[in-house]
Amino acid sequence: MGAGVAGLVAAYELNGRGYDVDVYEASPRVGGRIHTHRFGPEPAAPYVELGAMRIPTKHRHAMRYVRELGLIDRVRPFRTLLSEASNYLISESGPVRLSEAMPALVGSLQRRLPRSGYREASLRFAAFLTLAVEAIAPVYMRGQLLGNPMQIGRLVDRLDGMDLGPYLPEPDRSARLAEFFVDNPGFRSLLPLGLDGFIDDIVTETNADLVSLEGGMDALPRRLADALTAAVWVDHKVVGIRARKQDVVIEVVHAKRTIVRRYDYVLCTIPFSALRHIRLCDFDPDKLAIVRKIEYCPATKVAFYCREPFWRNDGISGGASFTGGGIRQTYYPDSGSVLLASYTIGEEADRLGRMKPADRHEYVRQQLAKVHPQILEPGMVRAAASQAWGHDEWSRGGCTVRWGKDDGQIADELELAAAPQNHLFFAGEHCSKNPAWIDGAIESALEAVDGIDADLTGSYPVRRSA
Repeated sequence: MGAGVAGLVAAYELNGRGYDVDVYEASPRVGGRIHTHRFGPEPAAPYVELGAMRIPTKHRHAMRYVRELGLIDRVRPFRTLLSEASNYLISESGPVRLSEAMPALVGSLQRRLPRSGYREASLRFAAFLTLAVEAIAPVYMRGQLLGNPMQIGRLVDRLDGMDLGPYLPEPDRSARLAEFFVDNPGFRSLLPLGLDGFIDDIVTETNADLVSLEGGMDALPRRLADALTAAVWVDHKVVGIRARKQDVVIEVVHAKRTIVRRYDYVLCTIPFSALRHIRLCDFDPDKLAIVRKIEYCPATKVAFYCREPFWRNDGISGGASFTGGGIRQTYYPDSGSVLLASYTIGEEADRLGRMKPADRHEYVRQQLAKVHPQILEPGMVRAAASQAWGHDEWSRGGCTVRWGKDDGQIADELELAAAPQNHLFFAGEHCSKNPAWIDGAIESALEAVDGIDADLTGSYPVRRSA
């Protein structure tokens, strides 16, 4: 159930082990939260990623399938936020180039500190760290740090006693946050609760070791679907699940008809945020509780297909700017004249998601004009597209979050999330130690496949149907 990357990988692996598989997907397409939008019907039409748009090269599961499915020749470096010297940041005085921003960032930081007299190196590193938090973290986390001078002061006090030379930002590069936190793991304990866990996302998102797939990230789920001997039924919405001891019965609605199917085993990769709205029978109380409890963060993206890539005339060739306000991040993809004008998470994503699409697009256009006034030129925006994952019927959230939870709480949540209900198994990024990433979804699918295989072959050595 679910033809996102977790469901498709699981079907692919079960097929490979000789099982017969059906895949049910409620939406009209495969891919789930991998969603490449094309501004036109032809394969070469300009496109933008309204869902997952990058893979860290250290994510071995995702990279394995990129290689196995013949996509390695499409891998391209992904230039991310705070990685390009010519891109913009919003400062107290307005837009400023990253290469010229450090004096303004340090000045802003000093005005927040409870005392003076810090080393220049400490101020520069802290200024970049707080910039990364401001650009990426949700509203309440930004407030916990940036709105608390004593908290910032404790961070800079600790930095003042450290050798920061290898990690400092330079005009042509961002600070080496990944290396810093690997070499100084105790530093994260100085961060406010929640941000100490979210810092891993900040480090990953500002790391240079990110890649994307030329032609669209949806090549990954499409290749998986094409490789299946399984039937993939799109526009088939699961509305009921009964996890009986000997089998699983599902109710599916298609073309206003309700279809009832019985399977020896079922793997559910539906996000729990959507599973809450499905009729669930024969579930343990603990399982029902975790389905209702797991927290999802909204995410919203807004893209413009422009008449021309006007940002190139401004010296910008890729990467992303921190455009602040209600739009937060703006990316300049390599795919022609398409601009990912706004990428938000948390409260700001929810606020955009509640708007009607036309109002959302116009709001983003007006906000972006503060950095790129060319966007207001008549005819500059040829078409707009957006995706508010928190308000999407099939996902009802951008990704799972476990901010503010300790290791024990996370382990308990993972165990309950992945625990099978009789012959009903579970996978998806919400069942993974690495939520919010393609790699986590794949890892959970592989673990579920092993669980089904072991359970089925141990109990039913003759019958091999899943």
